Amino acid sequence: MSEYQIIKRVPTVEEYTSLRKFVGWHNMADQPAKKGLGNALFSVCAMQNDKVIGCGRVVGDGSIYFYVQDIIVHPDHQGKGIGKSIMDTIMNYIHSVAEEGAFIGLMAAVDVDKFYQQYGFSKRPENSPGMYMVIKKNI
Repeated sequence: MSEYQIIKRVPTVEEYTSLRKFVGWHNMADQPAKKGLGNALFSVCAMQNDKVIGCGRVVGDGSIYFYVQDIIVHPDHQGKGIGKSIMDTIMNYIHSVAEEGAFIGLMAAVDVDKFYQQYGFSKRPENSPGMYMVIKKNI
């Protein structure tokens, strides 16, 4: 991990959309990405030299609701502890600002739940209520 640094900053739109593409996430138009990135409560970038090779951010109300979003590490750099360093930094931020009883949520891919369990996250039971939606528009 010594060749990598975690910097508290918002990734640029280009850095963010490029990382999304590398990990196979859907394409994000520049304007919504810019607005979303700018509205995050907290953002970090994983750097190798001067290049962003990972990122993560927190969205929410800054007091009682927090959602961990966009933990992304470029595939060439996965398995080197970068995701853990990103999450460590994010969780330190959340613990420093969250009120007693705050809700911290995230949506994890099926195969990475154990990664988030080390931070205290639990999977929702199969019969637990909960819903989500994705807005579909022609981009």
